[in-house]
Amino acid sequence: MTLTTLQLSEPYGQIAYREAGQGEPVVLIHGVGMQSAAWGPQVDALSATHHVIAVDMPGHGGSDPLPEASELPDFVAWTSAVLIALNLGPVNLAGHSMGALIAGGMAIEHPDQVKRVAVVNGVYRRSADARQAVEARADEICNGPVDLQTPLNRWFGPQEMAARDQVANWLRQVDQGGYATAYSAFARGDDTYADGWPKVACPMLALTGDGDPNSTPEMSQAMADAAQDGEAVIIEDHRHMVNLTAPDVVTDILQTWLARPATKGSPE
Repeated sequence: MTLTTLQLSEPYGQIAYREAGQGEPVVLIHGVGMQSAAWGPQVDALSATHHVIAVDMPGHGGSDPLPEASELPDFVAWTSAVLIALNLGPVNLAGHSMGALIAGGMAIEHPDQVKRVAVVNGVYRRSADARQAVEARADEICNGPVDLQTPLNRWFGPQEMAARDQVANWLRQVDQGGYATAYSAFARGDDTYADGWPKVACPMLALTGDGDPNSTPEMSQAMADAAQDGEAVIIEDHRHMVNLTAPDVVTDILQTWLARPATKGSPE
């Protein structure tokens, strides 16, 4: 797995990404506070049959941040620019958490660039209480210092310490400004493209853990039901970081998604 940087045209600056394998392209976008290495198990497995690119989101890893007031559509526009710069053509696009919001926005706003879309632990139309809680977390991150233990306790069970320690290390490394900008967009982004799912004709996967209180099974099912060719898969006894706590299960589900035939209206 090779870590590469690329200079985009203004206003995006440098991006960083990990790349492996050959074949049909699969692009992976991580969640807030993480980096492309968070997709490590899936990059290793999927690169046996596909050209896999895991990108560092703006303000994370080696990618330059977006402006402080950026919202979810700005992250979607950034992703579109990255795909154009990499000259990949239509891709299979999967995102986790904030990355899931971006992937969904891409499928809705730029369907010509997306052959299949997968939203992993995605959020959709939060309740008023959930929105208040995530906006309070965004304010905390913007003002610092950041409490890491609360989200880690929510994301991981007592038997998942190895994955928890790995994620904690990434959270400690993240640029505070880039983290705050991305989290603020994440906090306000659950409704941004919610009405657009009925326009999505490509094979769509919504995947989450049954113990994720914020990216709930009900949210995944609602997104899948709204899309034209959607499927929801719920992994039992797992929470928010399913691609790390159940890596083989998630990879198998993604491989099944990648094998689904492109539907009418999907780019070839």
